[in-house]
Amino acid sequence: MQVKKNPEAEIGRNSSLYFAIGLNIMLFITWQALEFKTYDKADIDIGVLNLEKEIEEEIPIMNINTPPPPPPPAILTETVQIVEDIEDVEETIIESTETNQDDRIADVVVNVRDVAVKEVEEEVEVPFAIIEDVPVFPGCEKVSKAQKRACFEQKMQAHVVKNFQYPQVALDLGIHGRVSVIFTIDKDGSITKIRTRGPDATLENEAVRIINTLPKMIPGKQRGKPVPVPFSLPINFVMAAN
Repeated sequence: MQVKKNPEAEIGRNSSLYFAIGLNIMLFITWQALEFKTYDKADIDIGVLNLEKEIEEEIPIMNINTPPPPPPPAILTETVQIVEDIEDVEETIIESTETNQDDRIADVVVNVRDVAVKEVEEEVEVPFAIIEDVPVFPGCEKVSKAQKRACFEQKMQAHVVKNFQYPQVALDLGIHGRVSVIFTIDKDGSITKIRTRGPDATLENEAVRIINTLPKMIPGKQRGKPVPVPFSLPINFVMAAN
């Protein structure tokens, strides 16, 4: 004997439909729960705002010292005084200073006697090699004119040898060389304008010291008049070999 089922009495006939409805209901409840908001009453209670009360603000009264207005400008009134013309005024005549062809220029004649001519002596240095009368070194006064030049040079060399002192600083440092000295025998026989050129200032200072010890000389003469005479003298500083 076969058992027959009643389709209306079958329980799982609409189970998928019921599952879908239940799922939608649960989703709706979950969404509402997430969107539900709560507020703290202590944070939103701001009290009652009374808009009817007016706030009266006291405005301080400030006293501003305003300067007084400037006085009105003075009204200048011109007064014209009429003076009777009693005195006669002489007009000043201005003569013209322009010249014309009729004017004559006065001839001014200057005599030669009225012109004062002053002689200006030019101080010209005459080199030792071409001067007519060479300076005379003390001790060469009695030699002839032709021998005075050679006597001067010999006395000059003897003076350098006699007063020569090698600087100790130059000896310690091994400084040596040639110092060229140029000086002038002035019109009064004194030594001036000493100039030096050498390898070291120590040697140059020694050369200047030697020249400063020269005696006063008889000045050189050109055309019978004393003139300054430049003279050059080389001084060799040579260290002696040990």
